[in-house]
Amino acid sequence: MTTSSERSARSAPRAGVPSRLCSGSDIVRQARFNAARLTVAIALMCACAWACAAADPGKVLRVEFYVAETGFDPVKVQDYYSQTICEAVFEPLMTYDYLARPAKIVPRAAESMPTISDQAKTYVFKIRKGIYFSADPAFNGKKRELTAEDYIYTIKRFKDPANKSPYESFMDGVVGLDALKKEAEKTGKMNYDTKVEGLQALDRYTLQVKLKETDYNFAYLMAMPNWGAVAREVIEAYADDTNGHPVGTGPYLLKEWKRSNKIVLEANPEFRGVEWQFEAGSDPRNKEIVAAMKGKISPRIGRVEISIIEEQQASWLAFQKDELDILYMREQFSQVALPDNKVSPELVKQGVTLSRIVDPDINYTYMNTTDPEFGGFSKEKIALRRAILMTFDNAELIRVIRKNQAIEAQYPIPPDIVGHDASYRTSIPYDPTLANKLLDYFGFKKGSDGYRVWPGGKPLIWRYSSTPTSRDREFDELWQKSVEKIGIRILVDKNKFPEELKQERACQLLSRTASWIADYPDGDDFMQLFYGPNSHQNNNSCFQMAAWDRIYEKTRAMPASPERNQLYRQLWRMVEVNGVMKLHDSRVRNMLVQPAVVGYRKHPILLADWIYADIDNSRKLH
Repeated sequence: MTTSSERSARSAPRAGVPSRLCSGSDIVRQARFNAARLTVAIALMCACAWACAAADPGKVLRVEFYVAETGFDPVKVQDYYSQTICEAVFEPLMTYDYLARPAKIVPRAAESMPTISDQAKTYVFKIRKGIYFSADPAFNGKKRELTAEDYIYTIKRFKDPANKSPYESFMDGVVGLDALKKEAEKTGKMNYDTKVEGLQALDRYTLQVKLKETDYNFAYLMAMPNWGAVAREVIEAYADDTNGHPVGTGPYLLKEWKRSNKIVLEANPEFRGVEWQFEAGSDPRNKEIVAAMKGKISPRIGRVEISIIEEQQASWLAFQKDELDILYMREQFSQVALPDNKVSPELVKQGVTLSRIVDPDINYTYMNTTDPEFGGFSKEKIALRRAILMTFDNAELIRVIRKNQAIEAQYPIPPDIVGHDASYRTSIPYDPTLANKLLDYFGFKKGSDGYRVWPGGKPLIWRYSSTPTSRDREFDELWQKSVEKIGIRILVDKNKFPEELKQERACQLLSRTASWIADYPDGDDFMQLFYGPNSHQNNNSCFQMAAWDRIYEKTRAMPASPERNQLYRQLWRMVEVNGVMKLHDSRVRNMLVQPAVVGYRKHPILLADWIYADIDNSRKLH
């Protein structure tokens, strides 16, 4: 590889040979100058070699996903697992400090925090120079530098109708993008060469984004893995399967992919390397991590092997046999591994440690308000949905299924996320007695077999979607037990997770128990789940109510404040009153870590947080 230091050396006079007649002092100065240039060149080459050698191919990290991925085109994916890979392969402009709590946004591909002006309607990002995409045939053998135009192209892709992006609505505020989309809908193809007022490259490395309305959260969006820059050449070269050909500027590249089975990443040799310089603060664990990692160049790990292990028992056994280095300790075996929420004595002897957080997530069961049978906002349909949701006992869920590794959710914005309301109490409590009275009052009578029928006499069957995993089977059984208390039959429809998401976006599922984990640490990320225009994207209940949308749109132009919090409270009460959703819990995420893993700590927002860790093979158990 030709480096900048080598190019500089070629353009300089040879050391010790002056380029003109010189005095003795001139020769000394020239010699010193040449020596200094040589020292700088050597230092630069060493720095490059240091960065390139930082990721050791002999260091292998083995982790697991307990739900299969869907693909690796950032604009098309919305699940936690696919986004984890995208975060390792692609680079958004912003990211989060690895150790800071609460989560603190910092630059990634940008060289500094954005300049914000015009009441948070204009954002200017300066992109670091010398960032390159990983090598790919689409570049015809040339090194391809990251520029502002790559982010413009990436942002435009969210509005391309052909991509059906689940995050399209996040870019609704960019000036001129909607017009570009409408033109694409007319012609059948997006013209990416069309200039858009709200997306401008002020120069090769400067991106300006103009928004129609004030948005104090836009920088957060630019930290999401979905906004990692893609290269137009790559997308066009692999147009038939962009999910299968991720090419980014990030620390890792996709080496192997066996769908729903195994994913292998390798360190990207084109990656510039980043010095590990996070601050510990007062946290004792952070101080240990900083002592072990300070000054190292990331990534350290040369290969990451990700296995899809849906069953809890299989993943727990793999960790015990030292076949996994980091394990999300799910509920089934948590009491064995973590008695009294501490690592068991047996695991302590092996050097296993625990990184524990309450996930910034909500788990919930939704009702599709556009469903032909259960949808709509007539009093009897609202009563039916609320009655079903009132049968579910969150305390039993947390005790039996979660093994007490969760806290009950009362509010749609979880703890430690801006906008959380700890004083709020749900209007959909566990109350089967009241649920039965509601159904009786609105004419959902029981037949001779004890099961309820529609007012016209047709059998009433509640349709519920689930995946064929042991975890979801437990939910199926708890929901069946719940609705039997009010005489309603349940029909559980089993689908693989990717198929569920596809049906959900089409508003074809009546109900499902789902999760939403924070994309960014602000309540807006959770309230947008109920915004009408987000149906077929993130609004999986397909809830559409004009009065709700008007209030929500008002909050989008407000900074975090008590006034915005009051509107959030009003919005959530409207969702509950209409029987749209039953909140369940926020899970405790227990990450068990083998002794060979150095510097790991679970981050509340970052997904591929192992990017900042290291492996010490001398500490391997076997």
